Amino acid sequence: MTNTRIDRRFAAVKAENRPALVTFVTAGDPDRATSQAILDALPGAGADVIELGMPFSDPMAEGVPIQRATQRALAAGQRMDDTLDMVRAFRTHDDDTPIVLMGYYNPIYVRDPKVFVREAVEAGVDGLIVVDIPPEADDELCLPALEAGLNFIRLTTPTTDDRRLPAVLANTSGFVYYVSVTGITGATISNRASVAEAVKRIKRHTDLPVAVGFGVKTAEDAEVIGRDADGVVVGSVLVEAVRESLDDAGKATDKTVAAVTERVASLAEGVRRARPQ
Repeated sequence: MTNTRIDRRFAAVKAENRPALVTFVTAGDPDRATSQAILDALPGAGADVIELGMPFSDPMAEGVPIQRATQRALAAGQRMDDTLDMVRAFRTHDDDTPIVLMGYYNPIYVRDPKVFVREAVEAGVDGLIVVDIPPEADDELCLPALEAGLNFIRLTTPTTDDRRLPAVLANTSGFVYYVSVTGITGATISNRASVAEAVKRIKRHTDLPVAVGFGVKTAEDAEVIGRDADGVVVGSVLVEAVRESLDDAGKATDKTVAAVTERVASLAEGVRRARPQ
């Protein structure tokens, strides 16, 4: 699979001599309309690739901020149809920015993976990150996704050794997502030097871009991690920006969208400082 939106975007930022800023937000958080407004505003704020979280009741890899975002979205009534409709609405005005749906296999399984893949492609989705389906089950979702033209992005971790990496990378496309910590989203990166070494090790096994996530919180984090990574993934601080902007009843305010885009803009400045000309 070649020349997808994801491929083109990573090639474009490489030509600018900088890493991509990959932003995660949860679909439907804190409500459908506000979430759509956030999604629509992300590219203008500096997001190069967007990960859109598919709300699920048991997000096992997520820290408290994204768990709360998922709960807010589900409480507001967000369902898979709504998430796909958000992508369709986004595509009416943006045909360039890649969108990756990120989440867990259960909501896809109950919908039927082949149906889901077809609907995702029709909606304008570019890739999938499904964290709880291993390479040994590639026939379940990964291979149908690739056949339909979707990039399938795998996660590697500090415990993914050189013996395991070939299996993880076998059907990976778009980019490789390196989880920088042994833990959940929102944790703190304790050793940035080890992240740089891990990126170099992964690159010995693949020509795909390597994006680093879990623990990136500030523009300074994005700048440092972006010196070695092809992409910097940020999520927890963005969904926290949503939470902090809500009123006492947990509803969106006129500050909610700006709270997210201002943080994205700051992080975008960080990735642009990563490799001084």
